[in-house]
Amino acid sequence: MHLGGLFFWVLVGLLGSFSVQAESFFEVLTHKDLNQLSFVKEHRLTFGGWMASGITSNLENFANHNNSPITFNDRNDELQLNQLNIFVQKSVDIEADSWNFGGRVDLMYGADSRFTQALGWDKNLIHQQSISNLYDLAIPQVYLEVSAPFGKGIAAKIGHFYTILGQEVVSAPNNFFYSHAYAMQYGEPFTHSGVLLSYALNDNFTLSSGVVSGWDNFNEDFIAGNYLGGISWASDTATDTVSMSIISGAINRLKPDQRTLASLVFSHSFSNKFRYVFQHDFAYQFQNVQYQQNVYWYSLGSYLFYDLTETWAVGLRGEWFRDDNGARLALGTPGSYYEVTAGINWKPNSRFSMRPELRYDQAQALINVYNDHQSQQQITVVLDVVVNF
Repeated sequence: MHLGGLFFWVLVGLLGSFSVQAESFFEVLTHKDLNQLSFVKEHRLTFGGWMASGITSNLENFANHNNSPITFNDRNDELQLNQLNIFVQKSVDIEADSWNFGGRVDLMYGADSRFTQALGWDKNLIHQQSISNLYDLAIPQVYLEVSAPFGKGIAAKIGHFYTILGQEVVSAPNNFFYSHAYAMQYGEPFTHSGVLLSYALNDNFTLSSGVVSGWDNFNEDFIAGNYLGGISWASDTATDTVSMSIISGAINRLKPDQRTLASLVFSHSFSNKFRYVFQHDFAYQFQNVQYQQNVYWYSLGSYLFYDLTETWAVGLRGEWFRDDNGARLALGTPGSYYEVTAGINWKPNSRFSMRPELRYDQAQALINVYNDHQSQQQITVVLDVVVNF
């Protein structure tokens, strides 16, 4: 499917928005809201999920239909089911004067799952040859949450959960853009397994600290524990926020690799419609076994978001990602990667959103990076829809 497929997908999205309206699929089928059932409300349970699907058209069409090194929306002119995610969650009351328990489980199928799986956990749930090398199943979150009545309340996640580092996240409904920044794709972990505590020091500062089994790893070499933690601040008016997060530790107990990543995210709201976000990551890995040297990577990213109306918003993202040794993109040569992305969000109701975008990528490296290693730049046009249920 070429550019004409984009116009087809526009029509599909428009029709989908009117069919979904404000009701979930469960409500349409049963005329009941699952989350309003007495048992569900009594136990503070929430059932939900989403479907995210889109198409990316690379203006330099090539035979293998691959947008590499872009991941997630990595297929050119092919309609992708990126995420079909369902979850159940029991919330905790952090302000309660007694211990209380909760947790969450997510199950995700789609093209994005293969990028977010964890070693020793969900890496081989589906034999690739049985369906497609492009689609897989992941369990990105399954954790117990505990709230303890000490001070302002201590919350603990115990299990497998998404990272606290960076601005962008895996879950499609929580991102403005369909495509992802290089920092998120190559510079940061997606998930952790272990224990993470959080505590509100006061109305402005929140501290988090814990021990996890590294990056995207469940039980392989679990003894190689990593420290994960951070501190966040919000102004009294919540117009300014700053968060600093870090993960550091061994990659493998049998190898000398030591890896540390620090991520800084700053957000400022100029008004209730206009917001700016800045992110800086810096990481190093000592004694990389494959490259026989210390390796470094770092990035700068800026985001601007503006709400035109209650249903329309525009966004702009600019990024520089430096792979100082060629280790993160596995190209074996140092390189700088730049991308500028302009996007529009249309959300006619709480269940449906459409996210068209235009993205320009450029690389400065000793080898060609894009278009099957034929070019140092590429332009992609994107359209996707997200349906919550």
